[in-house]
Amino acid sequence: MYKILIVEDDEIISREIASFLSTWGYDTKRVVHFDKVVETWMDYGADLVLMDISLPYKNGFYWTEKIRTYSKVPIVFISSANDNMNIVMAIARGADDFIAKPFDSQVLVAKIQAILRRTYDFSGKTDLLTHKDVQFNIGDNVVSYNGQSVELTKNEGKILRLLMEKKDTIVSREELMEYLWKTDYYVDENALSVNVNRVRKKLERIGIVDFVQTRKGIGYIV
Repeated sequence: MYKILIVEDDEIISREIASFLSTWGYDTKRVVHFDKVVETWMDYGADLVLMDISLPYKNGFYWTEKIRTYSKVPIVFISSANDNMNIVMAIARGADDFIAKPFDSQVLVAKIQAILRRTYDFSGKTDLLTHKDVQFNIGDNVVSYNGQSVELTKNEGKILRLLMEKKDTIVSREELMEYLWKTDYYVDENALSVNVNRVRKKLERIGIVDFVQTRKGIGYIV
């Protein structure tokens, strides 16, 4: 199920969009704290963003530029400010499409379907995992945080990927070992501890402290 983030401060419009998209099988989330658009997007892990231009605190152009520093997630502007200048500015900031208000809901869905198909059917889902302001690009094993980055090894990347895909859930040592080595023969559990500690040390290099936490006798959690 694709996840769509709705950045629209008109509550009636945002609720109508969310309700209509849910009938098409999409999971939706409405931004309610408009000073935390990027944080909401990161925590939700949206596959597509619907972005209004006129918003409290900062406008849609600002938030699009912020999201673009982290991800190529599709962004579609929906706005009544549909003059040529605003359309050009939206595209220049990184938008993938622009839909003028008022719009037909069927047209909105058709455009969303086309963009999702173009983005993910051929290239797969996005490679970016995000949690607590930490971004992990599983395509190149690079972790980014507060403008700094560090590259992980293959096994380090696999550990962080599984933990972030199951964020807020304890992942057992046995599951991690199976995921890492996929073998029938015995692997020293110390090998897992060594790899987890290496992940922690690399994260600490860019200021990420206590991200991977141990649950003694059980496993790990982020």
